[in-house]
Amino acid sequence: MSDNQPTTSKLELAEFVAQAQRDFEQASRVLRDTRTLSATNTFQAITRVPGQAALVVQSAPGPWDEKGAEPAVIRIDGTPVSGNGRQGAGGARYGRIFAQRPEINTVIHVHTPYLGGWASAHRVLPIRYAPAQRVTLAREIPVYIDRRPAEASFILDRIAENPHTPAILEANGGATFWGKSILAVSQYILLLEEAAYFQGLAEQLGGGKEFGPGVLEQQWRMGGLYPAAA
Repeated sequence: MSDNQPTTSKLELAEFVAQAQRDFEQASRVLRDTRTLSATNTFQAITRVPGQAALVVQSAPGPWDEKGAEPAVIRIDGTPVSGNGRQGAGGARYGRIFAQRPEINTVIHVHTPYLGGWASAHRVLPIRYAPAQRVTLAREIPVYIDRRPAEASFILDRIAENPHTPAILEANGGATFWGKSILAVSQYILLLEEAAYFQGLAEQLGGGKEFGPGVLEQQWRMGGLYPAAA
């Protein structure tokens, strides 16, 4: 990504950024239209550039912004390459995750109403909504309460404990998700927010209950995860 970088690499980077923009715009639209995003429209995606030690950082415009900022490109170590410097700096806090976890290609920080409610209650979110359980072997979403350790450190520790963990709740804030792509991670944000909503309703009816016999096997078979669960 220096000035003497081969032209083909520059073209590949430009094409990747353009596709990342399209995916981010689609995800933003779906999450906004389904009222998954909070009123502040807090939604930031950091995506690994294939074959390069670089990340694309994108943020949805706030409700008072006339338009969103152009994507920023940074190196995994946080060094800015192009685009909005402030936006790039915001994405750099997740650089250690990309450096230490090559299987993770996207990290998304998001504020949603019902996940935010669980986060503000400092409550671990057990996954008791079948569609949200279908695509992960994790059984709960942990809460990041003590902010003295960096969020990236907390996330890496939780993944070390359980590599299937797909997200954390940010106490008194939002949530951070990770996975293979902007669209795949955003689809899970939608499902988990729905889980938080339904499970919140269940709290008023005596509390959500654990899955009945056979449900986990059924759901993991539907999601193609059962061989890994056995």
